[in-house]
Amino acid sequence: MLLEQQNTLTTCLKKAVAAVLPDAQPTIVLERPKVATHGDLATNVAMQLAKPAERNPRELAQAIVDALMSDPVATAIIAQAELAGPGFINFRLTHAARSAVLPLIAQQGDAYGRAPRKEQKVLVEFVSANPTGPLHVGHARQAALGDALCRLFDASGFEVSREFYYNDAGNQIHNLAISVQARARGLNTDSPDYPADGYKGEYIADIAKEFLAGASANASDGEPVQANGDVADLDNIRRFAVSYLRHEQDLDLQAFGLAFDRYYLESSLYTSGRVENTVTQLVASGHTYESDGALWLRTTELGTGDDKDRVMRKSEGGYTYFVPDVAYHVTKWERGFTRAINIQGSDHHGTIARVRAGLQALNLGIPSDYPAYVLHKMVKVVRGGQEVKISKRAGSYVTMRDLIEWVGRDAVRFFLIQRRADTEFVFDVDLARSQSEENPVYYIQYAHARICSMLSQAGLSPAQLHAASVEVLQAPSELALMQRLAEFPAVVSQSALELSPHLVAFWLRDCAADFHGWYNAERVLVDDVALKHARLRLADATRQVIANGLELLGVSAPQRM
Repeated sequence: MLLEQQNTLTTCLKKAVAAVLPDAQPTIVLERPKVATHGDLATNVAMQLAKPAERNPRELAQAIVDALMSDPVATAIIAQAELAGPGFINFRLTHAARSAVLPLIAQQGDAYGRAPRKEQKVLVEFVSANPTGPLHVGHARQAALGDALCRLFDASGFEVSREFYYNDAGNQIHNLAISVQARARGLNTDSPDYPADGYKGEYIADIAKEFLAGASANASDGEPVQANGDVADLDNIRRFAVSYLRHEQDLDLQAFGLAFDRYYLESSLYTSGRVENTVTQLVASGHTYESDGALWLRTTELGTGDDKDRVMRKSEGGYTYFVPDVAYHVTKWERGFTRAINIQGSDHHGTIARVRAGLQALNLGIPSDYPAYVLHKMVKVVRGGQEVKISKRAGSYVTMRDLIEWVGRDAVRFFLIQRRADTEFVFDVDLARSQSEENPVYYIQYAHARICSMLSQAGLSPAQLHAASVEVLQAPSELALMQRLAEFPAVVSQSALELSPHLVAFWLRDCAADFHGWYNAERVLVDDVALKHARLRLADATRQVIANGLELLGVSAPQRM
């Protein structure tokens, strides 16, 4: 059912309720019945209102139906309304209401499912890997989720920016530098003199080799860093290694088909004085105190759900990690991003309350739920029935590049989106490579390719397709497919609103199943010209909407397979 039709029916239902219960204030919810044979839509409004109105729910439901079906605006959409169970009302749509989706898809094309532009900026921060090694499968899940969310927000009318935050300061960067220094001095990772907290992947040896050779490293948004080959110059090693790995991560992201609008360096928050300025403002706000030589923030008093106050400046000096995070999020707000979403691993759960508390303490008018978070579980990779835990390149984990090389970009993106972010996921490499209906991305892409082949064989022009009468599309599988296509804009909107791109993946799988079911049940290229053209029109609309849905997930829609 199209959104405009749903809004009209909701208005008609409210009018019908008012005729029966003038003082009622109903919340109208229209849902698809769990059993398809029960109808196209259902509402529980009578059950919702029966108790406060002291009415029998079935009798009340019948009264609402009688009032509704006397309204010609409603009967243009609803062919039949019937009672079910304790007081549900099930609706069956008119054929005109069902088929209205086909001319709309033909008219809007690539824009079908997209909303008008809004005057609101959204910043999505994701991947944000430390520049200490190649991107791993957890980063790949972030990349897939983040890019899909950005596409969904764009389709929902927002002005979207993608941002990558580099933690290029702190102990991890120091450990990277001393690891490269050790390899440059000829130490193996099993040497007793190798740093205890050092990185041990083969990529460290590659960086050391390039450093000794006096190579130049250049990240996409930075100045080149020239290695001087001096193993005693730890600062040069650090800057070279960070730039080298940032460049490597750039290549990983390019292979994934992902480009960021901005890379933000944690180190810049210190060099620009933003961290110090934020601490000064927090102290001035009256929400801090000194204890045991440390500076604390009263997070428990700031309404963000933290269970204890948090140290900002340690007694031995230096700020805890959430302090620059607060400063960073102030920049997001100051840059006009009234909505910000962070996509991070579930191990970051503890940072949410303290970052939000710091923002509330500053009294800048920032909402208490700013920023929003999507926390994802890690991914287990299985190949040949066995878990894969290491990479030749990274040493201790499977990289994003490994996955792309094994199964291709499309499969990586779809597989990492198809489950809720907060659920654990097993990435089955063999399934992702298979050409079977068990492989969801293949199943969906094959539907699109099959339609393209069918349309090519028929040889009709777009004008001929769009002129075909849809009145002859009466088969149950055809009616179900049209209803599925009509749901797409609402699915896009819901996916963005709930930060849940997996809903689009679910919808695509269901749409492909509806198409394959229809294709197997009803011949398309029949002798009856009117019926053939109508079915080709339905197929073409399905092709268009599948392509639109795949585009929102960053997955291609091939014409041949």
